[in-house]
Amino acid sequence: MSSMLLAGPASEPLTLAEAKAYLRLDHDDDDALIAALITSARRLVETATRRALIAQTWRLVRDAWPAGGRLKVLPAPLRTVVAARVFDADGMPRPIDPSAFSLDVAAAPGVISVPLHAVPAPGLRIAGIAIDVSVGYGEDAAEVPAPLVQAVRLWLAHFYEHRGTEPVGAPPAVAALVSPFRVLAP
Repeated sequence: MSSMLLAGPASEPLTLAEAKAYLRLDHDDDDALIAALITSARRLVETATRRALIAQTWRLVRDAWPAGGRLKVLPAPLRTVVAARVFDADGMPRPIDPSAFSLDVAAAPGVISVPLHAVPAPGLRIAGIAIDVSVGYGEDAAEVPAPLVQAVRLWLAHFYEHRGTEPVGAPPAVAALVSPFRVLAP
């Protein structure tokens, strides 16, 4: 079982202007650095919570359909099934209509209910199923919970202030901000 990122977010939870305002910067000398730090900060928050902040597309690869017909999806929150396919014994993909699946998008992790009677069994023993899913809170930062955006800000400020030095750990408030959003292992 593996998951791989197919398409990252089209935007970040903070714009460059918002980040510079938070850092109280009025010059453009570090714009490229700040943009990279925003991405790094978002990824740390996503890793800590097992959630995608901005909409992304991931591929879930499985060897077989789950016995109970329920496939848990990380990162959370699950939005939609974009595409699904089962590979036959020759490795040829057989598409499955995404509407065949039922989704629990409120659960964390999200759950895809598989109609085991209506989907073909994979012909490959390894990586016989691929399901592409859209995950994340939404297309823009306005849909991301405010505590998670604040955690990104704190990581950004931490990275910016401590650049060029050995890492000294997370800012103390980050753990408190992300804790209620952590998704426990399925």
